[in-house]
Amino acid sequence: MNAEHDRLRLGLRENLEQFTILVLINVFVGMMVGLERTVVPLIGEKEFGLASKTEIVSFIVSFGVTKAVCNLFAARTSEQVGRKKILVLGWLLGLPVPFLIIFAKRWFWFDVANVLLGMNQALCWSMTVIMKVDLVGPKRRGLVLGINEFAGYLAVGFTAWLTGYLAAQYALRPQPFYLGIGVVISGLLFSVFGAKETIDHARLESKLHPSATTLIGKSKATVSRASSLREIFALTSWKDRNLFSCSQAGLVNNLNDGMSWGIYPLFFASYGLGVAAIGTIKAVYPAAWGILQLVTGHLSDH
Repeated sequence: MNAEHDRLRLGLRENLEQFTILVLINVFVGMMVGLERTVVPLIGEKEFGLASKTEIVSFIVSFGVTKAVCNLFAARTSEQVGRKKILVLGWLLGLPVPFLIIFAKRWFWFDVANVLLGMNQALCWSMTVIMKVDLVGPKRRGLVLGINEFAGYLAVGFTAWLTGYLAAQYALRPQPFYLGIGVVISGLLFSVFGAKETIDHARLESKLHPSATTLIGKSKATVSRASSLREIFALTSWKDRNLFSCSQAGLVNNLNDGMSWGIYPLFFASYGLGVAAIGTIKAVYPAAWGILQLVTGHLSDH
């Protein structure tokens, strides 16, 4: 293991090839969730005749709850089994999603598809973040996160626009979701044959920079003593004021995102906008989000 550590290097430039592959994988992760941003709420209203907006957006609830729970355990599990295995598992769980949406005869199957999509997003998006951080080390974490979110959310925006265009040219389904079949297979293949395990980079960093493995501010001493998931969960959720504010900001951010996902297509359609125009509007929000991440991520390092 020591000889292997001697060959490892932390840094963006030192791991550029593997970093680039992980960025590409996250493009596919973003495209998976972008598939639903424009079209799925309209399918619920127009194809299934759902009058209740609550019933229509139930697929977002199933996605969000599943993603939250899986996020809680994905990173911790990756410390035992490795990052790559969790990444590949995420893609295997995502494989049925486009097929379920294409062939679903009842709205229930959209909820099932989004349970699987929530697992896919939790495992794959989280692992691409962690693996990039593993490779680069402590000096440029903000830039790394910015690049990751830039790639992912730009892909969300592009796919939201593209599915809207395809739906306008053909139908709400199945044509827009043929794209999803190619995306999920590509993501799986790149993860299996392109991505390399990065946990040894994290272990190297823990030896070279012990202080970098703790959290900021008042949490340093507390985290060093925290040995259980329950303790860490409590610390990051409410015990530490800094981390509580971060969690609260994340909650509000994802609440806004969920509202945009489920309500905007129905709202704009009620004013007579076509699906292509809705797709364009839906693309602007995640695209702006992603582009600005490059700036804010880099600034956060300074």
